[in-house]
Amino acid sequence: MSYSDLMSALLLIFALLLMVNMYGNQKEIEAKDKVIEDVIGVKTKLIEELRQTFQDSNLQMEIDPQTGAIRFSNGVFFEYNSSDISKEGRKNLESFVPAYIGILLSEEFRPHISQIIIEGHTDDSGDYLYNLNLSQNRSFAVVNEIMEDDFPEFEYRSELRDIITSNGRSFSEPILNNNGNVDPEKSRRVEFKFRLKDDEVIQKIEELVREDE
Repeated sequence: MSYSDLMSALLLIFALLLMVNMYGNQKEIEAKDKVIEDVIGVKTKLIEELRQTFQDSNLQMEIDPQTGAIRFSNGVFFEYNSSDISKEGRKNLESFVPAYIGILLSEEFRPHISQIIIEGHTDDSGDYLYNLNLSQNRSFAVVNEIMEDDFPEFEYRSELRDIITSNGRSFSEPILNNNGNVDPEKSRRVEFKFRLKDDEVIQKIEELVREDE
């Protein structure tokens, strides 16, 4: 074999290897995109279901259009500076929880739900640890109230024990007004959040994408 033939053969092999590698990378990219599209589709459908169900609710609540987190002003469940569920708060939980859990743990969405999180938040009045304790007590009080024996029975209640948790955030995530200052009234809140099982997969994919870059 002449030198030119040898070089041509090597060049052909290199080109084939490059094509195989590019094809493989393309398949990986397509697989990553498919996972992301599927998760976004589930989350979008779930958020829309929540929006339609609670659009006529009399409760003071907001639904985050991006995450699906449902935010209640503090007065919906608690008196000021208290972590005891008020009588009105109990009625509000009885009105909200069955419908909310009925959607998240329905046959359509249950396979995708990894966790349901109740979060307590405070304003920035007082020190961090005091507010951390207050926010934790409030989030736990909500979970405790829902799981109490005297709380009205609702569908999927037994399954809820496996995936519900509570967190206190103190004033680490305040709500700001238009001037960029902390809005105390809005910052004092309780949020109901959900985490999808594939959220962790997406996070891993994002890490891989950053590594590729």
